[in-house]
Formats: sequence, C-alpha cells, structure tokens
Amino acid sequence: MTAVLPDAPQRTVSPLIQLHANDNVLVARAPIALGQELPEFGLRMRAQVPAGHKIAARRIAAGEPVRKYDTVIGAAMRDIEGGEHVHTHNLELIDFDRDPGFCEDVRPVDYVPEAERATFMGIVRPDGRVATRNFIGLISSVNCSATAIHHIAAHFTPERLAPYPNIDGVVAFAQTSGCGMSSPSEHFDVLRRTIAGYARHPNLGGVLIVGLGCERNQVADLVASQGLTLGSHVKTFVMQDTGGTRATIAAGIAAIEAMLPAANDVKRQPVSAAHLKIGLECGGSDGFSGITANPALGAAMDILVRHGGTAILSETPEIHGVEYMLTRRAISAEVGQKLLDRLAWWEEYTRGHNGQFNGVVGPGNQAGGLANIFEKSLGSAMKGGTTPLQAVYEYAEPIDKAGFVFMDSPGYDPVAATGQIASGANLICFTTGRGSMFGSKPAPTIKLASNTPMFTRLVEDMDINCGAVLDGEVDVQQMGQRIFEHILDAASGKKTKSEELGLGNHEFVPWHMGIVS
Repeated sequence: MTAVLPDAPQRTVSPLIQLHANDNVLVARAPIALGQELPEFGLRMRAQVPAGHKIAARRIAAGEPVRKYDTVIGAAMRDIEGGEHVHTHNLELIDFDRDPGFCEDVRPVDYVPEAERATFMGIVRPDGRVATRNFIGLISSVNCSATAIHHIAAHFTPERLAPYPNIDGVVAFAQTSGCGMSSPSEHFDVLRRTIAGYARHPNLGGVLIVGLGCERNQVADLVASQGLTLGSHVKTFVMQDTGGTRATIAAGIAAIEAMLPAANDVKRQPVSAAHLKIGLECGGSDGFSGITANPALGAAMDILVRHGGTAILSETPEIHGVEYMLTRRAISAEVGQKLLDRLAWWEEYTRGHNGQFNGVVGPGNQAGGLANIFEKSLGSAMKGGTTPLQAVYEYAEPIDKAGFVFMDSPGYDPVAATGQIASGANLICFTTGRGSMFGSKPAPTIKLASNTPMFTRLVEDMDINCGAVLDGEVDVQQMGQRIFEHILDAASGKKTKSEELGLGNHEFVPWHMGIVS
C-alpha cells in the first residue's frame, strides 16, 4: 500500500488526501465546510467534515465496499454521494473471507553488516544482556503487598539516591491480582510469566519480590515455577513471615540499600542496535495515525530490523480485519497459522461482548475519524513495517528471535505495553493522534504525534511530531529515519518526555484474563 500524497508544494494547500488510486474515499487534511467547492477533486461538500475524517470521492452505491488504502473497511449502508461525510452513520462493518496468503509477501531483508550497524550507549549486564535504563524494582506477588512496596519505593527520594548517579530510580510494580483467581489457569500462568519477565528484565539492576503469605500466587512457588534465581540481585519477602507491614517496609528499605552499590557499579558503552527490542503501541488513534505516525514508525522498524534489532507488534484486536497483511509476510505457514489461531481465540473470548474486536472503537477514535475496528487495524498494522514476520508469541512470553515479531495482547495500552516489557522490550514507541499521557518503567516510552495541532497542544507529552509528514516537511521514510535516530538517543539514556514528567510508576498492568472469585 503506497500513499498517493501530493508533492511537497501541494501538501500544504490541498484540503484532501488521496491515499491510493483505487480508493473511493478521501481524507480531510483540515476541517472542511458545508458547500465548500473542491474543484481539483470535482466535488462540492455536502457536509461539514472534521480533520482526519473521510469524504466520498464519488458516488458509492448501497452495499458497495468502501476502500481506504485500497483496503475494504466496510460497505455503504445506503447510497453515498460524492462530497458526503463517510463515517459511522453510513458505513457498515462487514466481515468477509480473506486469503491468508501465507508467505506470499516475504521479501529478503537487506541486513547491514555487523561492523557497520548503528550503535547506542547501553549497559551490558554480566550475562551479556543489554539495558537501556538501570532501575531497582519492587514487585508485589499480590495486591495485598502493593502498599508495602509503594512505601519502600517512596523512601528512595532523589536526595537519597544522589550518591548513586547511575541508578535511574527505585520503582514499585504493584498489581491488583494474585489471589481470588482460578489456579491453575491460563490467567494464573500469564500473571506469573509477567512478573518473572519483569524480574529478569535487563533494565532492573536489582529486584525485590514481596508477597503477603496466604495468597494463591505464593512467592516460593512463583520463584520456582519461573526459574528465578535468588541472590544479591533478586530477593523475596513474605509479610506474614517478616512481621507485618511496618517490619516489611523496614526490611525492604534495608534490602534495597544493600543492592544500591552493586546496581550503581555500571557504565554505558557502545553496543549494537541489534540489542534493541522495541514494543510498538498506538493509543488515542485518529484518521491521521495511519497516514503519518504509524507508517513512519513502520519505516523506523524496517531500519531497526536491517540493523539486527527486534520490533514487537501487539494489540491483537487491532489487527482484526487486516491480519492477512501479516500472514502474507510470515516466514512459514506455521507462523502465519499461529497468528490466525490467536485471532480465533479472541473471537471466542469476546463473543457476546461489546468489545473493540467486535467492531466498535472508542469515542476518541471515532471523533478522530476512525469508523470501525477494520479502519483502525489498517493503521495499527503499519507500525510493524514491511519485513518478514519471524514469530508469534503468547502474552509476556520471552522473545528469543530477532526481526519483526508479534506478541498476543489486548488493545488496552497499559496491558499491551506491560506484556511487551515482560517479553523483553527495552523501549516502547507509542503513536497517538488524540494524545496519550502514557509512560512506562523500566523501559521508557517515546510518544509520536500523528498531527501538528495535537503535538503543539501537548508538546510537554509528545516526543516526535510525525505531523511533519502531513505538513509536507518530510516524507514517511525521512520521518522513519528521524524516529530511528531518536530511538538510539533514548536508548543511550536521553530522557523521554514521559520520563521527564515522572510517568511509569502506575502503568504496570498485567492482563486479567479470568474470573475474580
């Protein structure tokens, strides 16, 4: 799918964007008034249309497929005349059979020779893992120990950490589950896998796991089942054994103080970009997300993959309807089928519920110009670029293959990002059109704005303005290069906007899949 954007001089003046020659809708670059004449497209506007929304390029008959980026996003509910607003009031979601075309679009990757690959200033752990940040983490096995770990983390103020300049902070990863749940169960396994993924994350220079004592997610069983090794780097406490709340907080503070000298004894050094694992997120998407930020991030991921790195696409409900774009790039039929199996699981999981997978996107998405999940998925999938799909992983499953991969997750951003970090992502790239205030630890988040007005309005939260593509300043590939360079800077320790704002202390949200009893 190649955008047919006008050349640079026209981009700043043309009110409409044609994304593909076969499309029967156009996208409004800016708000368009009722009755406005658009002679270059042979149209007279029959409605007032907000920026990012769709306009019929010609008459679309009732039942006719509506195409955007030469992809079917629905069908006309009724006859739609050229110049009409095309949105939820006249666009119907239709399901249809899609040929998965396993492996048909696999193209060889032009890898950069190892000696010539881009580098960043990373922290190399004794076992060879590479970190982009250096936190000490506290993890609760159950909600009942959440307050205790927050109190322990709060003790370590910037003043108290001043003698340890190589430590980025002490952060509490509290969660709301761990008991009152079915065990054994898939939900139980996912929770333990997520906790273990954080406990062994290279961005944590020390870890303390705190439990209550009577919960289903027993600390000793958690450690044993996940193959965690206790020692100076990973310690555990059980509140009922330690002496209660006050005693656990005191013991936790002492344990972290003992970890500080060794955790601080690190230095950054040049390492290959092949050590980067980037989680790809989008939230608060709008009609421009699939035109600017998402394809530009995809271009950056193509560069990263060429340099040996890993791009992790997730949010399974947000590829629904365009999954063939990924199955056709799968390196094998088995990889492609695994993705289809996850989608089939989601279809059953969401049956009978008004979830996004079943068609209805959020109010912010709709206000931004996205009519349904197929249209949203069309933009969301672009974050993964164009390289072959190497593997499909379960939520929070350790990622052991380089290149473009997929990790199953909900579309809810904190849950998806939590799973990506547990899988090994050491940085998150997050595109947004409406504006997201998300941040994450221990892996930092870079936020990419899809349009200039939002970037300007929320400049304290946004790292990169991909609206420059829409404004005619750069093309998608040039923006992709900018994003890649920004990734290298952030991985080297340059703080992102969300880090400067102190975000990430409350965004650890493991996936709740099952019952609460």
